Amino acid sequence: MVQVLLVEDDDAIRSALTRGLAQLGHAVTAARTGAEAISSLSANQPDVILLDLGLPDIDGTAVLTMSQALGSAPVIVATARDDEREVVRLLHAGADDYVVKPFSAAQIDARIRAVLRRATPPPAEERTLTVGGLSLDPVGHAVHVDGVAVDLTRKEFDLLHVLMQHTGEVLSKPKILAEVWQLPWGGADRTVDVHLSWLRRKLGESAAEPRYIVSVRGVGVKLVAPEPW
Repeated sequence: MVQVLLVEDDDAIRSALTRGLAQLGHAVTAARTGAEAISSLSANQPDVILLDLGLPDIDGTAVLTMSQALGSAPVIVATARDDEREVVRLLHAGADDYVVKPFSAAQIDARIRAVLRRATPPPAEERTLTVGGLSLDPVGHAVHVDGVAVDLTRKEFDLLHVLMQHTGEVLSKPKILAEVWQLPWGGADRTVDVHLSWLRRKLGESAAEPRYIVSVRGVGVKLVAPEPW
């Protein structure tokens, strides 16, 4: 049974989601304010957090930041706005997923299952992947470039893992979206672009000067071994 912390100030939405998610097999703890959410997080660690941004006492983004300091539960943000700047802001703040209002309990259930699948550690028998000077340990969740450790977020790590599993193969954005996010978000190509940009920067490259991640115009991207210096 998945432990869900639902943070929503609208009484009708909170009651409907609590009831709907419970019927789908989840154990729901509901909070009406940001302060209640932080208090609940301090006392108990949920498996996943569903966070409405429009809270009456604390900005939802601040609650998102504090939730990361209090544990590692993935956060699904509920927002009324579906524009690029808002999406990028939420991803920068650490959201694992987002859903635009209105939505149903069934949609939230699908999102919960997707983020939890992504958060599940890979099987211990998987070996470290190596391409050129780039190595990724899926068990230890570690990445090194030329022997230097690289600090990646969970999403960046998952994205790199998928690219390395398909080394030399051109992956389209829909395929990346399906494998990394596991849900075909409508119009979410920008989500892939944002994470690719962050990942490239941390690997010491850019789209204009690629080393490992190469764009293939009109098709997608692929991970390759860099050319010798």
